[in-house]
Amino acid sequence: MVKSRNPINRRDFLRWTSALAFPAILPASVLGKDGSTNPSERIAVGVIGLGSRGFNLIDDLLRAKEAQIVAICDVDLLHYRDNPWGKGSAYGREAAQIKIDGHYQSSGGVSVESDFREVCSRDDLDAIVVATPDHWHALITLEALRNRKDVYCEKPLTHTFLEGQQVYREVQKQKAVFQTGSQQRSDKRFRRAVELVRNGRLGPINRIEVGLPAGYDHPMGAATATTPPPHLDYDFWCGPSPVLPYMRARHHRWWRGHTAYGGGVLMDWIGHHNDIAHWALDLDDSGPIRVEAVNWTYPETEIYDTPSQYEIQCEYSGGTHSSISSQNQLGTKFIGEDGWIFVNRQTLEASDPSWCDEGFDSGPKKAYRSLNHMRNFLDCVRSREECIAPAETGHRSVTPGHLGYVSHRLGRALKWDPEAEKVIDDDAANNLLHHQDYREPWA
Repeated sequence: MVKSRNPINRRDFLRWTSALAFPAILPASVLGKDGSTNPSERIAVGVIGLGSRGFNLIDDLLRAKEAQIVAICDVDLLHYRDNPWGKGSAYGREAAQIKIDGHYQSSGGVSVESDFREVCSRDDLDAIVVATPDHWHALITLEALRNRKDVYCEKPLTHTFLEGQQVYREVQKQKAVFQTGSQQRSDKRFRRAVELVRNGRLGPINRIEVGLPAGYDHPMGAATATTPPPHLDYDFWCGPSPVLPYMRARHHRWWRGHTAYGGGVLMDWIGHHNDIAHWALDLDDSGPIRVEAVNWTYPETEIYDTPSQYEIQCEYSGGTHSSISSQNQLGTKFIGEDGWIFVNRQTLEASDPSWCDEGFDSGPKKAYRSLNHMRNFLDCVRSREECIAPAETGHRSVTPGHLGYVSHRLGRALKWDPEAEKVIDDDAANNLLHHQDYREPWA
């Protein structure tokens, strides 16, 4: 086992774990069928990225008796996200180690690293969970895949379009199991909406309204450039992206406001609600034929360079048009010739209320059924079947966002060939779409 580079001493471990009042007996997740520890029967997992979302996924894994977290990694030892120091939940290597070792009742049981390559290269791991900021998704995922690991990666699949192609093609090459963290696909409310559309209850779909949150219109934290804190390796955090001056307004939680590290709130949420639109239209390996960015506005601050208000208009080959916009109601609305459906994480509404009843039969066409996104991934790691949100699906769901940025920059609509994944008769657009500029030594 690789030794932790930042171990927690025994006094700190006992202080933290005693405060949490763990039960004296071992949890079922660390026991074999006969009650003895039997790691060979569990899926060994490494988690890279120990912020808020990473901790959510750690919780999912700790609840799964068929999985064991063996290694964790982050470039930050300890932080409190966007909260003042010591306020709210703690994140980072130290907090994650205490949480995991406390659950398994084993001091120093989980290996702790600050370099993702140390985790990806381990021979004792079956799978890697990637929960870093967007600009790290591709490099870490590719490193894991080339080390023959299955991967669960948060959405958006990648920071750039070219990275997305590289990832899904590497998944195919390695015959790996891959899950994109578009967890709405594992929610019965969204699945019902998809099945109603696919079974023609609404008639031909004329329009889809995809509602996403607005972007940041002002600095979301302290905007004064400061020296990075000693617990953070900020140069490594920036990785392949430019090293912008460190500030709270552009770090934990708020990093996605600058295109150096993310694609704004637009790219954060398009992998959720537009993913449902593509799922319903059966476009998991395809996409629109025309894309145009309209009505984009930007915040009056140099801290961020992603839109605060935006719309992307898409046209699909069957005649369906969609609007992906911060002005639409948050969620996905399908409008057909015979009715409409609106779905988000809180509600399912329809022009015919009976469609929303649990006992209503949507029709013979059933969508992939998953009740738990992480469990679906773990089940597929064992069965070698395809997950509900595979790599190409994750890439295709966010492609309209990548195209929207290119359309806005060029000031024109783009004709898109979804099969070839190229803009038709537009070299400038294709050059922007396939541009990749990594900071050395990353490649």
